[in-house]
Amino acid sequence: IVLLLISVLMNYLFGLGIGGCQKREKAGGAKFIMTVSLIFNIGLLGVFKYSGFIMENINALFSSSLPVPDIRLPIGISFYTFQTISYIIDCHWEKVKPQRSFKDFLLFITLFPQLIAGPIVRYRTVAEQINSRSVDFDSFSNGVYRFMTGFCKKVLIANNVASVADIAFDAEAPSVALAWLGALAYTLQIFFDFSGYSDMAIGLGKMFGFTFLENFDYPYTSKSITEFWRRWHISLGTWFRDYVYIPLGGSRVSKPRLVLNLFAVWMLTGIWHGANWTFFLWGFMYFVLLTVEKLTGFNKKIGFLGHIYTLFFVIIGWVIFRSDSIGSAFVYLKTMLGLGGSALIDGKAAMYLSYYKVYLAAGVLCSFPIINKLREKIKPGEKLSKAFSVISGVILLALFIIAVSFAVKKAYNPFIYFNF
Repeated sequence: IVLLLISVLMNYLFGLGIGGCQKREKAGGAKFIMTVSLIFNIGLLGVFKYSGFIMENINALFSSSLPVPDIRLPIGISFYTFQTISYIIDCHWEKVKPQRSFKDFLLFITLFPQLIAGPIVRYRTVAEQINSRSVDFDSFSNGVYRFMTGFCKKVLIANNVASVADIAFDAEAPSVALAWLGALAYTLQIFFDFSGYSDMAIGLGKMFGFTFLENFDYPYTSKSITEFWRRWHISLGTWFRDYVYIPLGGSRVSKPRLVLNLFAVWMLTGIWHGANWTFFLWGFMYFVLLTVEKLTGFNKKIGFLGHIYTLFFVIIGWVIFRSDSIGSAFVYLKTMLGLGGSALIDGKAAMYLSYYKVYLAAGVLCSFPIINKLREKIKPGEKLSKAFSVISGVILLALFIIAVSFAVKKAYNPFIYFNF
């Protein structure tokens, strides 16, 4: 908490300093303050998130025995650091006016619904809402509905399929079928874990009169990797687009420079998620895939096969993301491809598929916008529309009560994005 308050105070002062320089038309001073603020914020993230990893690799590379700091990762540091960086840059670009009230700036950074799990909220999104927001019955009830939806996603789907993923990834010699079942389970777990928390944050925001931007848009329906990253963790993707990719020149550059820009963005995206070489490899994989798509455009020519191609590489990516090391990731991937000498199928795979089939099936179905499509086909004001609203509300309430009972009775409530 002390670290959070120091970050808030320093960035509040940086913002005021930039605003003061701009009033006196001292562009050089504003740029200097922005540079100092970036060094401060990135340095804060570097020390607390990456110092141990850096020292471990220096020792491994040079066979030295330098002390490795054992620093606990402060809760929410990745999210609130990116929020403060976007605020400072927007102040420098004069897209927003510096917030003069420390209390209001503190509210922006420490807004509890999204502080520890996202989405990454930019100051310009909520600047007007901080001082002028209203809560009526409709917005509050929509917020409650959204919160309950996210809670059910997290507790009923993510937590249950997580058990299958843990069993498969922890198994010493899983069969090919169990390895694929575990990879699919983790693919569903990470989506419903994070999108569930995003729904809860957006819902809580609505209850207090804040409108946060959407963070997920059914990413597993994508026909290309490019489309997937427009739909997955939207707040992070647009952050890197607006503050790294476009300032570097974006797509309106030569092909070699385009490749360099994509490499920079995806290495940073990988690093942001954690201090492990698996995240570098995960980011590098997406850099290669997105570069190929941008340079060749083949993804626009393969039609329905785009779904299969996209999901295949997304699942492969989540295996790398989930693994403790690059070595263990390759061992698991070899098993999935039938190259590890493991059995094709065993009793464990059949047993866990049978036991968790309801949760896995629910995860697959809820990955598609089925409810939204049904709602779109029903015209507002019709009796059917009112009946649909009542029935869906009753079903959601029942699921929410079941989810609460799960949360109370079951101690296993892993939260993936706490780690990042």
